[in-house]
Amino acid sequence: MTGTLLNVVAIVLGATLGVALGGRLPARVRGTVTDVLGLFVVVLGIDGALATFGPELRGSLGRAAVLVILGSLLLGGVLGEVVDLDGRLARLGSWLRARTVGRRDAPDADPSGTSLDASGPDPVTDPRHRFVEGFVVASLVVCVGPLAILGPLQDGLTGDYQLLAVKSLLDGFAALAFASALGIGVAFAVLPLFVLQASVALTARTLGDVVTDPMLAAITATGGFLVIGIGLRLLEIRQVRVANLLPGLVLAPVAVAVWP
Repeated sequence: MTGTLLNVVAIVLGATLGVALGGRLPARVRGTVTDVLGLFVVVLGIDGALATFGPELRGSLGRAAVLVILGSLLLGGVLGEVVDLDGRLARLGSWLRARTVGRRDAPDADPSGTSLDASGPDPVTDPRHRFVEGFVVASLVVCVGPLAILGPLQDGLTGDYQLLAVKSLLDGFAALAFASALGIGVAFAVLPLFVLQASVALTARTLGDVVTDPMLAAITATGGFLVIGIGLRLLEIRQVRVANLLPGLVLAPVAVAVWP
């Protein structure tokens, strides 16, 4: 739990500093910061997704490794769409904004957090849209990456939070950059982060040696594809509903574990 608490503090500090700097940065600079983050996130995602072809999965599943990861993403996406995880996350962001920043007279943002009514304000400048988008995007960035699973897993299994210390540094700088462009909603990403990483750490203490290297590789590979989707969203190439793909992070290691 020490590593997760460190991660929470780093994000809050980074987001606070980002909000303080955001008003002093021109819109073009904030847009460039977001573009750079989007490109960097895509590269990180590709690095993780390449684990699909790595020795851990190939040694355990052979050529079927690709089908297992693809199947986990497809089935996970279907389950996520049925439950509408992305919409629920966006609505949670809207609820948090209404309780913390206050309501405005402008029309509400779309529940998906990706569009506004055509007659409403510009989504780039509307505070409600920016709050929801900041919360959703930051939550996905800090929660979906492989370190969000591997870090607390290591912490729970061995008590070593070195990976989470590294993740805290990365997330702190990411929160600063995101908050400078998207506002205080970024800081509230610590809520799903804490729930996720604390749950993984506590579960890891219970599971012990059940989680194998191939299962970890499956999580890394699946998470990599999700991170690519986040990058595409940040770059405004396509608003991938990444949250709806999150069940794949559970299905992939389970599929590896039961593979004959």
